[in-house]
Amino acid sequence: MKFRKYIFLALMPLLILTGCQTNSMNQVMETSDSQVALRQIQTRAFDTTNRTKTLRTVIATLQDLGFVIDKADDELGTVSGTKLDGYQLRMTVTVRPRGKTQTLVRANATYNVTPVEDPMPYQQFFVALEKAMFLTAHEVD
Repeated sequence: MKFRKYIFLALMPLLILTGCQTNSMNQVMETSDSQVALRQIQTRAFDTTNRTKTLRTVIATLQDLGFVIDKADDELGTVSGTKLDGYQLRMTVTVRPRGKTQTLVRANATYNVTPVEDPMPYQQFFVALEKAMFLTAHEVD
């Protein structure tokens, strides 16, 4: 009888931990839903096929917003910049073709080393970029 008591006490923590396990499929689906929502905030399509001009406009927009450009790669279609204004906000922007008539611009921001999920920095960037893209398309300096 004592032996059964010890086995029960030894197995009790395992039973408790097993009861706390959540459905991993639900966790995966929740993560992918939040990632899809974040990607929608981070991405805009523009009606242009000129990737180089778009990259230059992205660089100018980041500089207008107070970012210092760390790296720009025309071959990869990426631009990275850092904004040091009492904090360290880093934004990496990728430009790639979308179909035959559009270019897709995706911004990815990190605050220190934490990914930014707040839509505000992305909205500010894309509002400024949309204005700059309009002026560039209409050749206004």
